[in-house]
Amino acid sequence: MSTATTSAKEHIVIFDTTLRDGEQCPGASMTFEEKLQVATVLDEMGVDVIEAGFPIASEGDFESVREIARTLKRSVVCGLARANPNDIDRAGEAIRPAARGRIHTFIGTSPLHRQYQLQLDQEQVYERAVASVKRARNFTDDVEWSPMDATRTEHDYLCRIVEAAIDAGATTINIPDTVGYATPEEYYELIRMLIERVPNADKAIFSTHCHDDLGLAVANSLAGVRAGARQIECTINGLGERAGNAALEEVVLAIRTRGDILPYETGVDTTHLMRASKLVSTVTSFPVQYNKAIVGRNAFAHESGIHQDGVLKNAQTYEIMTPESVGVSKNALVMGKHSGRHAFREKLKDLGFNLGENALEDAFKRFKDLADRKKDVYDEDIEALVGDEILTSQDRIRLVSLSVVAGTSGPQTAAITLDIDGVEHEAEGEGNGPVDAVFNVIKALVPHDATLELYQVHAVTGGTDAQAEVSVRLRTASGETTGRGADPDTLVASARAYLSALNRLRARGARTHAHATTP
Repeated sequence: MSTATTSAKEHIVIFDTTLRDGEQCPGASMTFEEKLQVATVLDEMGVDVIEAGFPIASEGDFESVREIARTLKRSVVCGLARANPNDIDRAGEAIRPAARGRIHTFIGTSPLHRQYQLQLDQEQVYERAVASVKRARNFTDDVEWSPMDATRTEHDYLCRIVEAAIDAGATTINIPDTVGYATPEEYYELIRMLIERVPNADKAIFSTHCHDDLGLAVANSLAGVRAGARQIECTINGLGERAGNAALEEVVLAIRTRGDILPYETGVDTTHLMRASKLVSTVTSFPVQYNKAIVGRNAFAHESGIHQDGVLKNAQTYEIMTPESVGVSKNALVMGKHSGRHAFREKLKDLGFNLGENALEDAFKRFKDLADRKKDVYDEDIEALVGDEILTSQDRIRLVSLSVVAGTSGPQTAAITLDIDGVEHEAEGEGNGPVDAVFNVIKALVPHDATLELYQVHAVTGGTDAQAEVSVRLRTASGETTGRGADPDTLVASARAYLSALNRLRARGARTHAHATTP
């Protein structure tokens, strides 16, 4: 059931940029299929605008934006473009199949960006901004324009260039706090100043785009709305460059929960939030912190005796929203080795997963194997298992078998068989510990020049038979890539995570990327 109200509250446009700004987070790149999965969930959730990518960046980005534009029926599909003709033409071609398409074009306007990045003066930037909006209008009537680093741009110049962009045909004016520098009071005053001083401000929707470098992205976004902005740019789980962006789930729930001081509404069905969070976390291999607002594992957990007693008597004593309102299931269905396919399918639906028949069959087989090894199978176990299945479904390098010899006497050794493009390869080797031995043998079978930057293990649930979930991050000259793996055996989970990252490196190596600084 949608959470949108039927009252006269003003509508806030939710502009999700998980697939563009979120994917620019180091190591968070997604495959074509994963982007389409995320876009479909966002569309079903009721997101107004989906920034599907940066079409000029690569052929892969172009194809994913075009396919998303072709597939989605409800959301506006947006492509990002710098203020140059090639970018805009490529974005226009990518969004052409969309039922409703938008081009979002931008240029840096602050003194720092003009002098050091663009090496242009005020008039040259002004002319490029106007020309880019006019060119974008050749492809669509829905054009968004952003003055990058707006919060550090001279106010007089910012007003002048915003007025010109609206005159040129921009229907949305986005005001980025590109480096997360502003405070809520400053951002409120900036939006209010623009709306009051720009003569044609009433002809465009003003938008917020706030980064979280100081932990103020959500607060700044809501301050912008209070000042008159009617669009918020955000990402699932707050994913994005550096410290990330304003988190979609936080701004939407803040508006929904605090209608007394935020008299607005969104069209987002909040019961999809947990599902979207888990999917984005899975396909990017970026875990959600346990104490993350709204979608973190501890968001509705109460350990203090006083809190537990209060919640049992009346949930509102310590909960300002219900778990069900964000898609957290309280279904008591217990899964075990005697559970059948139907029960497993229903459990996946409760957890927000919608798998095709082949993926469902593979996940069910792994579930049965896990249930044979583990007495109690918790929701978290199934989430880790299915997430692992989603991540590896397109892998060309797969783990077939692993055996490890470890102990105090040493040396630690590993023997591994991998399926590489349908052909099995075997190798043995040593290492400084069992994990090092496993990774050394994998590197012998799959040579690469990546450096291991992060190796992290946590138990999915409690107990000595808990599944281990392992995250690794690999760095190459072209950037970072992450991988995750889950298994009751920590070493098997480690191998799966390492291979997941290597598969992503291989997939990324097949694409050519163009780098650009963006809002």
